[in-house]
Amino acid sequence: MLKDIRYDIQSILERDPAARSAAEVFFLYPGFRAVFWHRIAHFFYNHKLFFIARYISQRTRHKTGIEIHPGAKIGKGLFIDHGMGVVIGETAELGDNCTLYQGVTLGGTGKDVGKRHPTLGNNVLVGAGAKILGPFKVGDNSKIAAGAVVLEEIPPNSTAVGVPARVVTRDGRRVKNDMDQVHIPDPVSTEFCKMRMRIEELEKLLEECRNGESK
Repeated sequence: MLKDIRYDIQSILERDPAARSAAEVFFLYPGFRAVFWHRIAHFFYNHKLFFIARYISQRTRHKTGIEIHPGAKIGKGLFIDHGMGVVIGETAELGDNCTLYQGVTLGGTGKDVGKRHPTLGNNVLVGAGAKILGPFKVGDNSKIAAGAVVLEEIPPNSTAVGVPARVVTRDGRRVKNDMDQVHIPDPVSTEFCKMRMRIEELEKLLEECRNGESK
């Protein structure tokens, strides 16, 4: 655990240009404190001391504004920058050297049981306000844009943007997507057209029946 703590501090010093010393990170960074106390809470959770684990996580949430369920599995080097409003669910799993910005949610959709929350690979970056919802994986070295809502698996080495999120680059190459936000089919208009055609067919059948009866 001490190795992980030293690694966490060093990773923040390397990734945050505002960090000036290890002491500053240890005592003043809410993201580091949240991860630090989560590792302790996770220890108690693994030993089935659920009340103590949850107490630690809730106290940490109160102090930092970051809520990490004690059951979540977090690799080394997690950097939660700023951190306010970050939520990490019970069955979420994070690989090594991930970066989360403020307002990120690693949550569930309410439709799944058991494994309900996402798995992030190594070196994943999730932008401010992004939501990743469901029991799927975001591959290694991927980036999720600020404000994106991810509802399905993201391949490794990809960048995903939008609501719902779409992969726009993979392995350094742009992915061809229909990103036209203007000429989008109107589903309501389409259904009205179908209904109109159906009514015309029924009217035609009714007219043929009436003609048949009159004869």
